[in-house]
Amino acid sequence: MRPQSTFFASSVIALAAGFCALPASAENASNGYPYCSKGSVSDPDGDGWGWELQASCVVRSGRADPKTSVSIDGKQYAYCSKGSASDPDGDGWGWEQQASCVVRSSRADPNAGRPATATSTATSTAKTPTATSQTASAASSAAVTCPSGASCGAYAIAGLGSRKQQIIHAGGSVLDLAVAMLESDPMQATYGYGDYKSGDAANFGIFKQNWQMLRTACSQFSGQTAGQWNNGAALNSHLSADIACLHQSQHHYSLTLWFAGHRNGASGLAKPNTPDINAYKKAVYWIRDQLNSNPANLSNNTRFWVNVPAI
Repeated sequence: MRPQSTFFASSVIALAAGFCALPASAENASNGYPYCSKGSVSDPDGDGWGWELQASCVVRSGRADPKTSVSIDGKQYAYCSKGSASDPDGDGWGWEQQASCVVRSSRADPNAGRPATATSTATSTAKTPTATSQTASAASSAAVTCPSGASCGAYAIAGLGSRKQQIIHAGGSVLDLAVAMLESDPMQATYGYGDYKSGDAANFGIFKQNWQMLRTACSQFSGQTAGQWNNGAALNSHLSADIACLHQSQHHYSLTLWFAGHRNGASGLAKPNTPDINAYKKAVYWIRDQLNSNPANLSNNTRFWVNVPAI
């Protein structure tokens, strides 16, 4: 709901339904509009603008609140108006109004604190596990050197060691572990369906493989069209098939092109050496190297992370 200057019939309907007329907050946002006294209740379409007493108002901490954006790597991102509800995989990045957003006080938020186990060569980033934390191993709690210009660190998630072993026993390599570890805290396909995308851009499985590359390079989906993208959901619950498709795709494209297409779809395949793609590749290799630095890291609960903005 964008700012309005006329009275909408929806306001009449809301009043008739029994909503009490409450004055908008006396405090104004920095853009001059008052904050909504009823918060998101006054904003049915979730764009951060509400309507109270025949006037537009700003939902505090919503997308339209000028105080609720943050600069990361030179780009401005809005804070997620729905908080962690917009971030199903718990990496601190959400998806609202067809755009990436940052969960306030998450590890992706440079304005938040960070735990003692993390080190950074850039802005500090919070790292709050979404699963039950355990004490990190000595190998992971030691100071780490982050990829140039990135935030990174390590922490523990209960049960993650068992998941690592499941992936390895299903045919996964240490590089595969690193890709899955970067894409999802629990290394599970627990994010929103299709990663909130559709068609060739939809992502599936623990690696978030996009449908375009799956139907092009994986024999399980060979010959299928962009419109059949829902078939990719089979990988969400079939680990060995997910890993097999990943390996077929990497062989089909070569690792250099695979990284480019995996990060940025068709645009990446056409232009594989952008700074963003190279940063993603560097993050995956950094995680792989941390896993390889101690054999215990292949079976303990330690998760290594690099802050890579969602796209």
